[in-house]
Amino acid sequence: MQLDDLISINNVESQAWEALEKSIIYYQGRPIGTVAAYDKSIEALNYDQVFIRDFVSSALLFLIKGKPDIVRNFLEETLKLQPKDRQLDAYKPGRGLIPASFKVVCHGEQEYLEADFGEHAIARVTPVDSCLWWILLLRAYVVSTKDFALVHRPEFQEGIRLIMELCLANRFDMYPTLLVPDGACMIDRRMGIYGHPLELQVLFYAALRASRELLICKGNQDVVAAIDNRLPLLCAHIRQHYWIDINRLNAIYRFKGEEYGTKAVNLFNIYADSLPYYELDKWLPKKGGYLAGNVGPSQMDTRFFSLGNLMAIISDLATEEQSQAIMNLIEERWDYLVADMPMKICFPALENEEYKIVTGCDPKNIPWSYHNGGSWPVLMWMLSAAAVKTNKTYLAERAIEIAEARLLDDEWPEYYDGKKGRLMGKQARKNQTWTITGFLLAKELMRNPTYLPLISFDELPAELVSRACEFEIGSVDTYSSR
Repeated sequence: MQLDDLISINNVESQAWEALEKSIIYYQGRPIGTVAAYDKSIEALNYDQVFIRDFVSSALLFLIKGKPDIVRNFLEETLKLQPKDRQLDAYKPGRGLIPASFKVVCHGEQEYLEADFGEHAIARVTPVDSCLWWILLLRAYVVSTKDFALVHRPEFQEGIRLIMELCLANRFDMYPTLLVPDGACMIDRRMGIYGHPLELQVLFYAALRASRELLICKGNQDVVAAIDNRLPLLCAHIRQHYWIDINRLNAIYRFKGEEYGTKAVNLFNIYADSLPYYELDKWLPKKGGYLAGNVGPSQMDTRFFSLGNLMAIISDLATEEQSQAIMNLIEERWDYLVADMPMKICFPALENEEYKIVTGCDPKNIPWSYHNGGSWPVLMWMLSAAAVKTNKTYLAERAIEIAEARLLDDEWPEYYDGKKGRLMGKQARKNQTWTITGFLLAKELMRNPTYLPLISFDELPAELVSRACEFEIGSVDTYSSR
């Protein structure tokens, strides 16, 4: 690499750090988070707020750089926003929820935080992922700082317990997964992911594991027991029923429908004509595979969702063999999933009548834009973490190099449009904080892979693995790549 190239790269990073510093907001004189976007050229809407999911990559960077105070402040203040009392009013946020975002409001010399639980969001959907990301960030803080005193505080133990009670409550469902509406996660608009979307199942799994580590008070035995019961069920369910590779596709292709009773093979009554077999047959590499976007009654969403698959690798939800197969798929189908800007939030995009019906003709989610097949640079850090986990760091280095050549000149846009990610997003904000932090965090993970334990897990404990095997119908290896 030439000297001029090195200088240019250093300039990109230095300007990224400067932009991150500008995004920090303060509450009562203390740093408390980072705004979603610092774009003064357009109306702020809610981009001037601190979003829980957006702040995760910022927080991990602050922990890596030895600046944990802002993360601690964030955790303490967002916990205070969590409703602790049972609500009789269905229009009020439920007990245990963590808000989607918050902002600092000033009245004269008085400051207070105003939380948004979805009341002001598009379609008024309450976020499910905020609670789960909050727990993962709390664990990352404890892993980084060894500040066990914080998590041992009664209010933090109560906060974790309330989230777990919310997630593990009895419900009208007999699957170990979370049943959620459309728009309850990063894909926060109607995109046909209602039911049991992969992204939330993976975050649920990771949050269960984090909570299992963090809940230490004697009064939490019932919640810990419930976690120990759910983890092996959820793990086996996702590994088996969501997995798609060429062998698994062959098995599904020959499924019979309308089966009854305990001996049914086609447990979810997936109809053969509902899946694009011939497209999948062309797209799936011989040694590649991935976790489906959604599985439920007569439904298997075969779209590839990047966040769910990458976090499945990072959290150790995917087996080692499945993790390698997912990364093989990304490598073999690079031009579809990464191309000119890492990386696609999902693939393929919904088009034509399917787009109109599923999205409700959403003008922001037109084909190959925004959530509907757009490219999101924030996913770089997850790609890098997954690459470190699977010893395929050359894929992350390649993706970072692609992004590095464009992001600064484009002023750090939120997302990119087009099949190859060549177009800056039609409604993308500039100076989007998690675009900046996704790039910087990816670089840090490449430089020092020892940061991976902040967000990653080891294998499930042996006793839970043995229990998971009891719930698997057949062996996962039956469906794995050969």
